[in-house]
Parts: sequence; structure tokens; C-alpha cells
Amino acid sequence: MTTLSETLLTAERRPQTVDALVGVVEAEVGSKSGISGAAIKTAYKAARKIDDRIVRRAIAGMLPDFLDRLEPFWATRGDQPFGAQLAAQSDAAAEALLSVTDARAANPKHAAVAKVYGMLRGKAKEHVVAALPRLGSTLEQQMA
Repeated sequence: MTTLSETLLTAERRPQTVDALVGVVEAEVGSKSGISGAAIKTAYKAARKIDDRIVRRAIAGMLPDFLDRLEPFWATRGDQPFGAQLAAQSDAAAEALLSVTDARAANPKHAAVAKVYGMLRGKAKEHVVAALPRLGSTLEQQMA
């Protein structure tokens, strides 16, 4: 069985994978509503104001670590869709992904980005859990 990293980090596949994951982030941000959704949208807009390519660069930079953390879930998915696999283990999957962003935020290149992340971190797990089905589906499509 081919691993996520072996497939998605190749020179041919990596750019499309990053594009697809930027699409996941944008769709998730766009789907948020209410006060919490307004905060997410404001923070996203603020981050993109700092650097319009910040999301793309962040995903590209963290992609190997994200894929490493998701590999155990990929390897044990069986016949079920990957989004369903991640949703079924939402607590562990969200914590695995957040461990990557937490490490990155602890040593930021831009203090303003770390500040925005810090403001949202308290609710981050809830939002990551909500994104897991879309994330899993997107990664599975990229693996095809």
C-alpha cells in the first residue's frame, strides 16, 4: 500500500495537493456562521492581509508533517472513505493535526500570525473536527 507522503509529496502531485487543501480551508472558512464564524472569517481575512499567499505557504510548509500525522489513519481505513475514517476517530485525528500547527505557532516567522492563531486556538479543535470529512475526502481524491 502506498503511503500518503509517497504519493502526495512527489514533484508532480504536491502542487495539486496544496491547491486542493487551500480549497478545503477556503470552503471551511466560508461555511462558518454566527459569532464564531465571524471571528474565523475575520482572522482568515487578517492573515491574508498580512500575506495573500500565507495559507498556501503554510499548507505547503506543514504538508509533510500533516501527512505523517494522518498516515496511521490512512493505513487503517479499510474499505471506508477516508473522510469517514477521520470522522470516526475525530478526537485523535484533530489532535494529530493540531500538534503540527501548535508546533509551528510556537516558533512563528511572523508574530502577528501567531497572535491570530492564539486567539482562535481555543476553538480550533471543534473546527478541525468539522473539517475532517472534507479533508479526508479531498486527500482520498488526491490519492486516486
